[in-house]
Amino acid sequence: MKANQWIDAWRAADQAGRMFAILAFVTLLSLYAGVATGWYASALAPVLLVGAYLAVVNFKLIFWLLIFCLPLSTEVELPGGFGTDLPTEPLIVGLMLIFFLQLAHVVKHYPGGFVRHPITLLLFLHLAWIFTTALLSDLFVVSLKFSLAKIWYVVTFYFLAGQLLREEADFRKLFWVAFWPMLFVVIVVMIRHGAHGFSFADVHKVLHPFQRNHVNYAATLTLFFPFIVAAWQWFPHRSKKWWFMAACALLFLAAIYLSYTRAAYIALIIALGAYFVIRWRLVGYVLILSLIGAIAGAVYVVQDNRYLDYAPNYDRTISHESFDNLIEATYKMEDISTMERLYRWVAGGQMMPYRPWKGWGPGNFVNFYRSYTVLSFRTYVSNNQENSGIHSYYLMTLVEQGIPGLFLLLLLLGYTLLRGQQIYHQLTGRPGRQQIVMVALLSLVIIDAFLLINDLIETDKVGSFFFINMALLVNQELALRTPGSDLR
Repeated sequence: MKANQWIDAWRAADQAGRMFAILAFVTLLSLYAGVATGWYASALAPVLLVGAYLAVVNFKLIFWLLIFCLPLSTEVELPGGFGTDLPTEPLIVGLMLIFFLQLAHVVKHYPGGFVRHPITLLLFLHLAWIFTTALLSDLFVVSLKFSLAKIWYVVTFYFLAGQLLREEADFRKLFWVAFWPMLFVVIVVMIRHGAHGFSFADVHKVLHPFQRNHVNYAATLTLFFPFIVAAWQWFPHRSKKWWFMAACALLFLAAIYLSYTRAAYIALIIALGAYFVIRWRLVGYVLILSLIGAIAGAVYVVQDNRYLDYAPNYDRTISHESFDNLIEATYKMEDISTMERLYRWVAGGQMMPYRPWKGWGPGNFVNFYRSYTVLSFRTYVSNNQENSGIHSYYLMTLVEQGIPGLFLLLLLLGYTLLRGQQIYHQLTGRPGRQQIVMVALLSLVIIDAFLLINDLIETDKVGSFFFINMALLVNQELALRTPGSDLR
């Protein structure tokens, strides 16, 4: 075909035809380049092109693609000691940039009620203190990386999600987009695990590439369980879809049980209690009692160095191949996982008095804690080759961001639960939105429970829903303020 014929064909083609021609050309060129150079990553060029096109034409599709990929994402180690989650983290960062570009054009139309909402303002204060302590950190680069990661999580899963998840239909779409890949992961893991006889010792082997460990897996399933229970109620009683969702709920419960994660069992029980606490307007009382109990417990173990009485027997603190043995070892203080947590918590408690107000800097616990450990608490895995953290988000915040940092975090979490209870009861008569509030609150309660003995907000599968749940709560109150209006 001659050049002028190519030009005529291009002019005659519609927009879809031109886009197809460009995509075909880029695909062939990238494949040729990959074969010719041996750099096969160039074959991803068409994917990047499609992503760029969607970013310009309809970025909402990228957001839903991100939600779909959350259960399927995998952790990848990069050169220089860095790591990322693929494909989710590039999508999160890309959506953050798109949000900022979009905001520059529509800033006047962005819902001011969302920005001025007390939950949003507390989140701003929380972020501001994180960046303040990052600036004061001895390892500024580490703290800056932590802070930037926090920013793109908040922007994408709170502000952008808050823009896109305003109506009941959006909530249902969120559920279905996340549900199908999560169901796929559960089925794959259950089949693999079944081939090992559902052995406790083999649970880690069957999770790759979807999860790092059984705790992350259990946390993801548990925080999503309230969504499944809500979806179950969308269908007529005893209809085929009702039975399907009932079967899925039982499947997820079985998967949670077979994750052999003690925190998940406790979190589900707490969530069941929280349902009645919210219905009976008791959140404030429970929060006060929880705070008093936490302070009293801390004073008790610190006074007269009572924490030393809980030092483990080094030779008897081991890993266990049976879950029954693990439960027994837990209350006997002989489980290596529990005692290694205690080893790091003691180190965190020793670190805090040295920098009580500004902390050691976000992300820096693992870089400084070794010189503050108490040897009588060490275990066989205390060399910490994985460079994992303190395994308590609240204590981590206290150590890394000081007393103000922990105060702001607890204020954000406590106020969100209190405000959520208020929104729930104000929405009486609007059962669809009331259900959204209850689901978001119970999911948040489950995440908060996991944070007692884990660091999970900085993971894509848990941190995403942590901020999405808060955005859902704010949007339900905005709908309450403008009844019958279309928040879009």
